[in-house]
Parts: sequence; C-alpha cells; structure tokens
Amino acid sequence: MSPLLRERLALLATPANRLLLSECQHGIEKESLRISADGTLAQTPHPPALGSALTHPRITTDYSEALLELITPVSRQIDELFGQLDEIHRFTYSALGEERLWTESMPCRLPATDEEIPIAWYGTSNVGTLKYVYRRGLAVRYGKAMQCIAGIHYNFSLPPQLWQVLQAQEGDTRSAQDYQSERYFALIRNFRRYAWLLMYLFGASPAVCASFLQGRDHRLQPLGEQSLYLPWATSLRMSDLGYNNNAQSGLNVCYNSLDNYISSMLDAISLPYAPYAALGTHDASGQWQQLNTNLLQIENEFYSPIRPKRVANSGEKPVHALRERGVEYIEVRCLDIDPFVPLGIEPATARFLDSFLLYCAISDSPQLSDSECEHAANNFSLAVKRGREPGLMLNDNGRERSLTEWGEALLDEIAGCAALFDQAQGGSVFAEALAIQRAKLRDSSLTPSARVLAAIAEQGDSFFRFALAQSQEHDAYFRNRPLDAEAQARLAAEAAASLADQAAIEAADDVDFDTFVDRYLSQQA
Repeated sequence: MSPLLRERLALLATPANRLLLSECQHGIEKESLRISADGTLAQTPHPPALGSALTHPRITTDYSEALLELITPVSRQIDELFGQLDEIHRFTYSALGEERLWTESMPCRLPATDEEIPIAWYGTSNVGTLKYVYRRGLAVRYGKAMQCIAGIHYNFSLPPQLWQVLQAQEGDTRSAQDYQSERYFALIRNFRRYAWLLMYLFGASPAVCASFLQGRDHRLQPLGEQSLYLPWATSLRMSDLGYNNNAQSGLNVCYNSLDNYISSMLDAISLPYAPYAALGTHDASGQWQQLNTNLLQIENEFYSPIRPKRVANSGEKPVHALRERGVEYIEVRCLDIDPFVPLGIEPATARFLDSFLLYCAISDSPQLSDSECEHAANNFSLAVKRGREPGLMLNDNGRERSLTEWGEALLDEIAGCAALFDQAQGGSVFAEALAIQRAKLRDSSLTPSARVLAAIAEQGDSFFRFALAQSQEHDAYFRNRPLDAEAQARLAAEAAASLADQAAIEAADDVDFDTFVDRYLSQQA
C-alpha cells in the first residue's frame, strides 16, 4: 500500500469523516429487451401503460423500441436503491401483457433483417425527433443488432464534503469545483487501469445467439446448433463484437483533465468522417437519417466503460454542462446483466463497486501516458475475451503479471475501503461483498461467465434455451409479487403525467426541425 493511500485511509477513518461515506449517492439504469413469449424480439410499441419514453423519469427506452431502460431515483442507501429498482420492475411487468423481459445482455433471437428491428420512437416534438434521428444514425453507422445489447449502468458520487476534507488535507487552493473535477478524473484514470478486474468478476456474456452475428465476420466458436462462444470469455458484450467499432477505434479521448477530456470530445464531434459523409444526413427520400456526418453525432455516441457526468439543464449538451459546472458523478457502463438474479444486479455487487470506486478515487493516480493507455486497453480486451484462461498474464505498466495474482493484490488494498464503509454504516456487508469476489479469483467456476456456460450446457448447449428459461423464471418472480394498490396507483399516475408532459412539449414547439437541429448542433462550436 502506498503512503498516500495509507494517509487518506487514515484521514477518512476518523469518526466524523467516515460518516461522510454514508452520504455517497447511487443510481442504477438497467436495460432489458421486451420479448414475445417465444423469445423473439417484441415488435409492439412501447406499452402506453408505462407512460412516455420521452418524459418518464424512471421508464424509458434506449435504442430499440423494445429496449426498455429502468432508472432508479438517486439513493444514499444500497437497500433503498434496490427496493426502488424492484418496485419499477414490478410495475413494468404489470404492463407487459404476455410479453416478458430478456434477462441477458446479449440479444434474444433477432429478426432476419435489420429493417425488422424497430427504432425507439419519442413522439413528434423536435426533441423527440432528435432522439429518433440520432438512433437512425446509429443504425446506418453500426447496424441495429449492436444497439440491442443491454447492460447495467451504475452511477456513483462521493459527497462534496468528503472532497473538501481531502482538499484541505492537501492544502489545495483551487476552487472546490475544480478540485472535485480533477479528483473524479483521477478516479476515472484508475478505473481504466483496473476495469479488467470488473470484467473478470462480473462479466456474464461469454456466449451469444447466432442470429446476433448473422452476416458478420467473427472468431467465435460454435456451441450447439445456434450458439457461439469463446471458452474463456467473460463479456462478449464489452468485446469488439459489442460496444466497440472500427470508426471509434482510433479515437484518443484523454482523461488526464476535464479540459483535455472536453477538448478531445469536441474534436470527435466536429471531425469529418468520409464514410459517414458518403451516407449523407438524409436518405434517398429526403428524410433525416443522421444528425451530421462527423465521427460522432453527439458525445453520447462515444462508447466508454466509464463517463464523467453532470446533470444537464433542458436543451444543454452534456459536455457543456461539464465545462460550466464540473463533474458531479461518474457512470460505470461496463456491467453485464447478471442473468441469475431477477434485478440483473445484486446488492453485494453494488457494495463491492462502492469499495472499488472509493479505492480508485483515493489511491495514487498519475496521468496516463500513451503507452499506459494502450496497456489498459489491452488488459481490458484480454479480460473480456480470455479472462478465465488459466495463467492469463496482463501488463502492469510494463511488467507481466497474472490476472489472479494482481486481482488478489488489488482486493487486499480495496479491503481498506470496504472496512471504511462498514465502519460508517455498521455491520460487515461490505467486507462480505469483497469476500465473494475473492472467492471468484480463487475459483473461476464461481464467476457469472463460467456459471452461464455451465447452465447453457445443461440446456443442450443452447444459449437461447438457457436465456429463455431464465426470462420465464424471472417473469414469474415479478408477476407473483404484484405491487399493492397504493404503489400501483402512484406509478400509474406518474406514467399518465409523463404522457401529458410529452403532449405539452409537442404543443410548445415553435420552429421546424431543421432549425432545431441547427441550433442544437451549434452548441458544439
């Protein structure tokens, strides 16, 4: 353990400071495909009983009309966070009729052609049309199948008072906003160094349905008749088969400071890209098909395992919110859905993530050189494709190191952060969550990816049959636990209010869509 980490752990262990850790804030965004009872992609519109995908604060869609996104309110307590996620699920299932939610990150049995995958629709307002056109752009750039992948996003922030304690100890004279932003970027740099560990521990997509890769080149191995896999993979979702693409492969987004990050993002948004220019912003019939022909239409198109975040005002671009008011929280985007738990993530995972993220925030985090960025990317790629391979070696800043030995060493240091959370909240649940992860490092058969492959084998080497069985099991779990009348009425009223909000937005538009797009994109200048 470095002297700096030891010093910061001791500072946060004082009674007054460790209580600040109970003020950490959390949120979960969980995506799930709607499917028909036979396991095929739902072709129906977003259920009206779930409200407006444009304006509902908790229930929306991501890419496809069938890709639901369930969003918890911000919570300080892990138990409360999961209670909210459970409530949203139970309400959602009450509106699905005979449809179900797919319990996997990798898609269900997809239609034979991209055209049959419906893009999410957000109504006729300018802002709703903007969201739709952006998704059309994703379709023409990357294909629709990739946009049907689902995951878990975990939002996390440390309280401003804790940053102030650290700033005072260091004698740092910057503004509180600048110091907090710099420290969140230090967290992000360490996350990039060590995210391979999360892929080993929580990756749950070692196999896919063959329909996902129809017509695409790949190096996966056949598994049964209609499945493909890699024997040691942890998360094909986070490999070059999932949220990666050739156009962005050369994009070098810098995480060494907020200014550098904003500059590199703005460059990518404004960088002309010839293949997209050849497509044009409008299709042959004159309809919008992408917002622009640059490398990125907007910053959200950049696929990253972690993002710095700031709640944006209405109509404000995320990168501008960061520039004006600094980093407010981080969003972890690399978590697969855990198909073995109904909510897709369990409290022990969240508690370990809190400890991991606190460790990333307070341990040494020098700026990333180009070579270290390359090492971090290669380690991540090795973990997603070969993470459970016995003896797998990673690159620790130029030194070869086994994944399991390095992982154990990291857990030894993260244990100090878990202990702080337990001291702040009482009990031992954070230490217990860390012990669960240590067991996975010592026995890879305990990892979600290994358990998925074992369960697929029990289903006759069929990814589809395994995933459909899990979807049916979780469907029964939620439908057998309906909400009480008060909660059902409250959430139904929230859905109805969101429909009224969408109608009001549509009625308030006072410019045509072309003008609206020009104004929106001009913020990038």
